[in-house]
Amino acid sequence: MPPRPSSAAVGVGSRPWLALAAGAVAAVSLTAGWWLGQRSLGSRAVDASRLELEKQATRLRAEVSQGQASEAQQQRLLQLLLNLDDKAEATVLLERMADQQPGRWGLRLMLAELRREQKDLSGAEREVRQLLNLKPDRIEALQLMALLQLEQGRGMEAEALLSKAHQQASQKKGSTKALSTGLLLADLRQRRGQSAAADGLYRQLTLDHPEDPRPLLAQAMLRQQQGKTNEALNLLDRARRLKPNQSDSRLDDVAAAWGLEPLRRPKAPGPPAP
Repeated sequence: MPPRPSSAAVGVGSRPWLALAAGAVAAVSLTAGWWLGQRSLGSRAVDASRLELEKQATRLRAEVSQGQASEAQQQRLLQLLLNLDDKAEATVLLERMADQQPGRWGLRLMLAELRREQKDLSGAEREVRQLLNLKPDRIEALQLMALLQLEQGRGMEAEALLSKAHQQASQKKGSTKALSTGLLLADLRQRRGQSAAADGLYRQLTLDHPEDPRPLLAQAMLRQQQGKTNEALNLLDRARRLKPNQSDSRLDDVAAAWGLEPLRRPKAPGPPAP
């Protein structure tokens, strides 16, 4: 199945395979690796030449090998290795960091995604299972596990995993996880060609979370993929009207990606010219 725009995920970075619309709904998606948007770990792109990066990496390697590197130095070395595309060494370092800092669960998740990038799917699953054993409702770990299972042709297993997570989250009154797991489950069903089931879940999520625009936005994206532009436009308008006095860049981004200018919120006028 060719990749399609996802119905979720914010803050994932600007990787080339992420459609603009994929950043519009929620922090859940089966489209791309969670860690890719985090791989700079808060840094900006390094402007130095590759040679300078390698010199910096060499100095930090010495500190790490002598056991004298601080967490910040290890993190910097990880940045450099990823920028140098040295995935093998980055994996070794990241595994050490994850073992040394078990409270930073994001390191373990990043390690899993790095293994996935290197086609070590069983190793990636092993890392994710460690996270799920500690916290079964960790949405990012559920997301990556479902993706790994889907990529290996185990779609039914992925759906069982997410269905269970969604049912458990829905039983807890006021749980914020119910919407996230529901969007993720609907996204999975859509990717498996179950558009009707996905649409039904989006509708239910809209009823269960009437003040949140994300189910409507996900449903609008599904309609757009089906070529039903007018319905998509109406759903986006409904999402906009939920919070008419609040700007929501997700809605603007999707409207811009589809060329739906009528839905884009007008910019506030600037001061009058003198």
